[in-house]
Amino acid sequence: MRTSRTSDTRAAVVCGLGSALPGRLVTNDDLAADMDTSDEWIRTRTGIRTRHFVEPGTATSDLAVAAGAQALGSAGLSTVDTVLLATTTPDRPCPATAPLVAHRLGLTGRPAFDVSAVCTGFLYGLSVAAGLIASGSAEHVLLIGADTFSTIVDPQDRASAVVFGDGAGAVVLRAGAPEEHGALGPVELGSDGSLADLITVRAGGSEQRSAGRRPTRADAHFAMAGQDVFAHAVTRMAEATRTVMNRVGWKTGDVDRLVGHQANLRILHAVAEQLDMERERLVVHLDRVGNTAAASIPLALSHACAAEELAPGARVVLTAFGGGATWGAAALTWPSLDR
Repeated sequence: MRTSRTSDTRAAVVCGLGSALPGRLVTNDDLAADMDTSDEWIRTRTGIRTRHFVEPGTATSDLAVAAGAQALGSAGLSTVDTVLLATTTPDRPCPATAPLVAHRLGLTGRPAFDVSAVCTGFLYGLSVAAGLIASGSAEHVLLIGADTFSTIVDPQDRASAVVFGDGAGAVVLRAGAPEEHGALGPVELGSDGSLADLITVRAGGSEQRSAGRRPTRADAHFAMAGQDVFAHAVTRMAEATRTVMNRVGWKTGDVDRLVGHQANLRILHAVAEQLDMERERLVVHLDRVGNTAAASIPLALSHACAAEELAPGARVVLTAFGGGATWGAAALTWPSLDR
């Protein structure tokens, strides 16, 4: 699905950026002490060296509030019109977590809702935020991607436990002009429900509960068909990126940075190869934080901004693949931000 501005004179412009990581740093050696794996095995297959896990009692909302507050400070704002939270690990199945996050940020009364598209959630949220701004329904939107996958992954499952980390990233978008630095360009989104079993938690929803089945240990935890996910992720991320570049009129050589969902270094390299793009133009942050799901792209943006890898006016493409299956890409020019 293609989404675009409803007005040629009103664009969503990134004006604030924030991030939050829990304090518990977990190395590959830490994981190897409790399961049949090793630092070398994890690094060579994923590119990940460390990740962060929440301590007991820390919820997704805690990380979301921290990242959201930092993004508001970066934007120089104390309030926004709408709060969006992209997450697969809400504090509770009901209600949504976004209203609680908004309340804790002093934004009680503002519209606030969750966006559920797993690792593509941040891109889906960008599209929603851009639509709210383009339609005139909002002047400022706070979009947060936050997940605590350590709470749903089986710690003994080597295939997934070594991959995921916890974290949150956020952006503030304001109404502005399409030619401004920071303006969000076209967004391409897609989904295929026939692939629902590729990335899933089977238990806890109406399907399992209405069937009266007691969930097994496997059903109660996150599961992923790694090889199939790899193939679909590379294909869909590359396709969506090409579509967005064509729509905005960029060739591969025009893109300064490709910020892909930080799932696996081999996936990022394969996407770059499909696009005939040098690996040096990839933003890579997963070696430090692992796969942080909906937080992945904004955390990578925060890292690249702090490392001065993104200059104002840089042409950036974001792309992701997640459960659903869902996928997407978006183009923007990088703004000048206060951090």
